[in-house]
Amino acid sequence: MRHPASRLRARVPVLGLSVLVVTLLLPSVAAEGRTDRYEWAVLGDSYTAGLFVGDPRPPLDSPSRDGCDRTTGSYPDLVGRALAAHPLDKPVSLTDVSCDNADIGDIAQQRQQPTSPVRPPDGDPAGWPPVDPQIRRARLSDRTDVVTVGIGAIGLPFGECLNLSLAHLSCTAYYANPPEGVEGLDSKLARIRDEYARMLGAVHRAAPHAKVITIGYPAILPERGDACGGGPTQLGPIGPADIDWLRDDVLKALNTIIRQEAAKHGAGYVDLYTTSVGHDVCAPEDTQWIEGICGDAAPYWPAVPPGGLPFDCVALGKRATLLHPNAKEHANAGPLVERAVRSALRRP
Repeated sequence: MRHPASRLRARVPVLGLSVLVVTLLLPSVAAEGRTDRYEWAVLGDSYTAGLFVGDPRPPLDSPSRDGCDRTTGSYPDLVGRALAAHPLDKPVSLTDVSCDNADIGDIAQQRQQPTSPVRPPDGDPAGWPPVDPQIRRARLSDRTDVVTVGIGAIGLPFGECLNLSLAHLSCTAYYANPPEGVEGLDSKLARIRDEYARMLGAVHRAAPHAKVITIGYPAILPERGDACGGGPTQLGPIGPADIDWLRDDVLKALNTIIRQEAAKHGAGYVDLYTTSVGHDVCAPEDTQWIEGICGDAAPYWPAVPPGGLPFDCVALGKRATLLHPNAKEHANAGPLVERAVRSALRRP
């Protein structure tokens, strides 16, 4: 999810970061009329793609890399392998086009500019070619059986709050009375709701026979803001009051929007929040499922935070993980999403 923190790499920088088609068991593009497998399309942002939690997919030396930073450790990949190991009545073909730094508009309306910092063209993360909207890259059609989509967090002000905190300002107060030209939180959430509803409508039109399943976001933040000790392995300078605001008024509000819009559009909803409470970015390292500004990641992932953020991950022996899920959270999400996909494919 770009994820909640994706904004750390795009704007602050903001977090979070040819069509890649990951196919399990059978080719992903069906011939007309084929019914010998189920078609599952995965749409989403960095919280879906997996970023640094596994081997890059496509591999680092592949000419088909697209700058979206999908990995073999992502929950779609884990679910795909589980479906292959314990198959349904037909094999499941998985097409994963999730992409770091994706926002709601990148699902159905607009081309996205990938920004992967991992071996970008000519050394410039802005050098990746733009990619088509995800419903086009996934080739949704009347043959698509199930679509999962995890999107929306890039619209949240996580990166902005980090910047404000670095300037010793309260992001709660800032968004309660934003300066002219800045979108307040209520307006931001209303816009996200409208965009999410229109996105779901577009997915249903592109895949009219598919069961659509929306994926919520995990418990990124602790249930009490004062549980954070600060520092780069957690949330840096963001204070307890702003952490509470980001959790209740921002992150939980987004999950509510996703759940409500899914219900209105006849889509399913997978709750990742409930099972991940207590495993937030401020939890002890052995129980932490969300990496902080600096965290543990695969060695190919950059160690220097983007955009000049004043955190020395190198000195800590860490990487610039910017509030992304680690392998434990993807392992938590996997069975929940698998259950929803199996249920959708078994429907009458």
